[in-house]
Amino acid sequence: MKLNAPRHVFHSAPFRHLFFARTLTVLGNSVAPVALAFAVLDMGGSAADLGMVVAARSLFNVLFLLFGGVLADRYSRNRVLLLSSVVAALSQGCVAWLVLEGAATLTGLAMLSAVNGAAAGIALPASSALVPQTVPLQKLRQANAFIQSGVYAGTIIGASLGGILTSTLGAGWGLAVDAFGFALAAPLYYAVRTGAQPADSHTTLWQDLRDGWREFTSRSWVWAVVAQFAVVNAAFTGMVLVLGPVIADSAFGRARWGMMIAAQSVGLIIGSGIALRWRPRRAMFTGVMLVALCAFPMLLLAGGASAAWLMVAFCIAGMGFGQFGVIWAQALQTHIPRDRLARVYAYDAMGSFITIPLGELAAGPLAMRFGNQTVLLSCAAAVLAATLAACLVPGIRRLVQSE
Repeated sequence: MKLNAPRHVFHSAPFRHLFFARTLTVLGNSVAPVALAFAVLDMGGSAADLGMVVAARSLFNVLFLLFGGVLADRYSRNRVLLLSSVVAALSQGCVAWLVLEGAATLTGLAMLSAVNGAAAGIALPASSALVPQTVPLQKLRQANAFIQSGVYAGTIIGASLGGILTSTLGAGWGLAVDAFGFALAAPLYYAVRTGAQPADSHTTLWQDLRDGWREFTSRSWVWAVVAQFAVVNAAFTGMVLVLGPVIADSAFGRARWGMMIAAQSVGLIIGSGIALRWRPRRAMFTGVMLVALCAFPMLLLAGGASAAWLMVAFCIAGMGFGQFGVIWAQALQTHIPRDRLARVYAYDAMGSFITIPLGELAAGPLAMRFGNQTVLLSCAAAVLAATLAACLVPGIRRLVQSE
C-alpha cells in the first residue's frame, strides 16, 4: 500500500478511526475489571471466586488468540475487528443486565466473561497488525505512541469512572459502560479503509500457524521478551489485580483503588511520550530493563503503604511499561513481514497472556495459605528475576531500534 505522507498521523482518516475505536474499547474495558471485581464481592464472593470469574475471560482470551491471528492475516482486519466488537458489546450488555437485575450468578458471569475474552482474543492481533497499514513507515513510531497514549488515556478515564460508578451507582452501570464502548467502536472499525487487501491464501490453518511459529521462534529477542512477560503478567496482572481489590476493601477503599489503576495509566502516557522523543540505540535492552519498575507497587502494597505512595508507585510502573510498549511495537512492525505480523502478534500475546489466568486462579488460594504480603513479595522477586534473565539474551542486547 502506498500512502501520501501526512504532516501528522491524525491527518490520515484510517488512523483516526482506528485510534478512536481502540480508545473507546479500552475506556469501557477499564471500567469493567473494577466493576466486575466488586460485583462478585458484593454477591458475597471470595477472592477465589473473583479469580475464577476473571480467569475465565483470560483463559478464553488466550485460547482464541491464534485463531484471531490467522483470521487477521487471511481476511480484512477491520471486518474482523467489527465482528469481534459486536460480540463483545452483546456479551458485556448481558453481564450488565444480569448484575443490574440482581440475577447474576458466578457461573453466569464466568461464562459471559469467557465469551468476551474470546472476542478480545480474536481482535487483538488484528488491531495491532492494522496500525502499519494506516500510516506510512516514517510516521509509524508517532502512530504507535499516539495509539498507546489513547489506550492509556482511556484506561485512566475508565478506571476512575469504574471506581466512581461502583461506589455510587453500583457495579452494573460500570459494566453497561463497557458494553456501550464496544458498540460505539464497531462502526469506527468498519470505517478503517486502508485499501490493502490480504493475498489469496491456499494454505491450511495448520500451515498458517506453522509459518507464524517459524517467524516467532527465529528471533531470540521476540521469544525472550514473551517469556519475560509470561512471568510479569502472572505476577502483576494476574495476582496483583485480584489481591488489590481485596486489600482495597479492607484498607483504603474502592475509589482509591480505581485511582491507583488510573495513576498507572498516567505513567503509561508519560512513558509513551518519552519513548517518542528519546530513542536510545539499544532501545529494546532499555525497554526490557524498565519493565522491572512494576515490582515497585508490589513491594509497597505488601508493606501496607499509604494510598498516595501506591499511586506514585503505580505511576512509575506505568512509565516503564509505556516506554517498552512503543519500543516493542516499533520493533515488531519493522522486523516482521506484514503478511505474517498478526500471527506473530498472536503468538506474542498468547505466550505473554497464558499465565494471567494461572495467576488469577492462584492468587486467592495462595493468599489464604501464605498471606497477602508473602505472595506480593514473591511476585516482585519473580519479576526482577525474569527481567534479569531477559537482559542476558544477546539478541535483546544487540537489537538496534529502527527509525
